[in-house]
Amino acid sequence: MKSPVETCRLPAGGITPHAPHRTGAFEAKLMEVLEEADIRLGGSRPWDPHIIHSRMFDRVRAQGSLGLGEAYMDGDWECERLDEFVHRLLRARAEVRLFGQTFAAWWDLIRTRLVNLQRPSRAFEVGRRHYDLGNDLFEAMLDRRMVYSGAYWAGASTLDEAQEAKLELICRKLALEPGMRVLDIGCGWASFLQYAAERHGINGAGITISKEQAELGRRRCQGLPIEIQLRDYRELKHNGGFDRIVSIGMIEHVGWRNYRALFEVVHRCLRPGGRFLLQSIGRNEPATTMDPWIETYIFPNSMIPAASQLATASEGLLVLEDWHSIGPHYDRTLMAWFNNFERAWPSLKERYGESFHRMWKYYLLSCAGCFRARRQQLWQILFSRDGISGGYER
Repeated sequence: MKSPVETCRLPAGGITPHAPHRTGAFEAKLMEVLEEADIRLGGSRPWDPHIIHSRMFDRVRAQGSLGLGEAYMDGDWECERLDEFVHRLLRARAEVRLFGQTFAAWWDLIRTRLVNLQRPSRAFEVGRRHYDLGNDLFEAMLDRRMVYSGAYWAGASTLDEAQEAKLELICRKLALEPGMRVLDIGCGWASFLQYAAERHGINGAGITISKEQAELGRRRCQGLPIEIQLRDYRELKHNGGFDRIVSIGMIEHVGWRNYRALFEVVHRCLRPGGRFLLQSIGRNEPATTMDPWIETYIFPNSMIPAASQLATASEGLLVLEDWHSIGPHYDRTLMAWFNNFERAWPSLKERYGESFHRMWKYYLLSCAGCFRARRQQLWQILFSRDGISGGYER
């Protein structure tokens, strides 16, 4: 299996201008659609893209968003403010007219209809290909607690403050008390469990599909009543073993075929009177596929749920108590990650290489633009096992 570093390559000799751009039918359409989004090819504003190699047009025409991202990785085009370019493109819904239904998009749709891409045998693939890239990368990019999910910036001025504010917000929604047994499904580097044990006196268990996360999480939680295991959520057998359950930024790897299975696990593991807090990126309409560039290079087998998919999957198992939308906070989080990444790049580049640099930059900034355009959301959803007596007040 090739790593993301091996799958992207710059042209020999770096980024240099090539032959004059063609002005065929697709190029004319591209310029027209971009103008409607207040984007001009070769313009002078920071969000105006500049074409380095005319083959970019063929790649976008044939492969849509996958071709656009790969063309950027290969240096076929440049943009000073990539985040703002994507924001304007998506805000005007220009990508619908521009990309249409490419063969790659049709194939992804057929594939997800025929195959469970998130079946147990594939559960650890995203761990190996993304989360195991290197703890040095994530330590440099994230906050001091290594929280790899959207922060909560209300009243916060730094990433450290915003992530701790998010962790505390979740603790308060769960009404944590000392001695409670808490399960974190998709615990990452155990940032939430560590915080909840230090600040609220809980006993915790966490599971992750990343070997690197599990090892570093155990080291970070030494001396605390926390257990970290490398396992898939479907392997959990703790019937009624937990007072509280949390899952922060993990359900994006579960897939539409398996949402019900996740909620069944939560229902089985919660004690009577228990609560479950789910933090998830969300999309505005149901789908069964992921953006092909993100799925290919960043998060294999991933899928962002819609509100209706989550609500349907939980019916008859849990009581929905509160739905909190904080999507704009993720834009600011991604920009903070990008700034950290750029500052740390001189110490990372020897290991990861320039091809990885362009790929990671495209990942962080295009996602920031997507949240800025409100095409993706961030939800904190609070469930109870039996209904909170008297109701829940945020």
